[in-house]
Amino acid sequence: MPARKVKEQTAQYKVESKAPFDIKERTFLFGVRVVKSVGRLPRNVAGLEIGRQLIRAGTSVGANVEEAQSGESKRDFVHKMGIAAKEAREARYWLRIVNATLLQDAEVDALVQEADELVRILATIINKSKRTL
Repeated sequence: MPARKVKEQTAQYKVESKAPFDIKERTFLFGVRVVKSVGRLPRNVAGLEIGRQLIRAGTSVGANVEEAQSGESKRDFVHKMGIAAKEAREARYWLRIVNATLLQDAEVDALVQEADELVRILATIINKSKRTL
């Protein structure tokens, strides 16, 4: 299948990425968007603490996907992708908290949706990989 370019429009910026699918690039862009969004949170106790948690979880998704690519075995790959999925679920939780309490806008809504999609994609990758263990 030839790679085609897909344009993703967000509230903050425009990105061109390779399609049909590149989980490493998608999780990287998710981390970048999380970092930029955390920079817009209020500088109060809640904003700082939730921001720290969200930065850790949101950037960890892509870091664990990268780690999985150099896994020592198929089991190691599945394990690291599992960690990435857990981090995506945690990031989705913190984004929902942000959306409910600190910052309601289109970008946060889009990040919640992207986190949900990443959870589903990672679960599919894990399940398909487990079949070939």
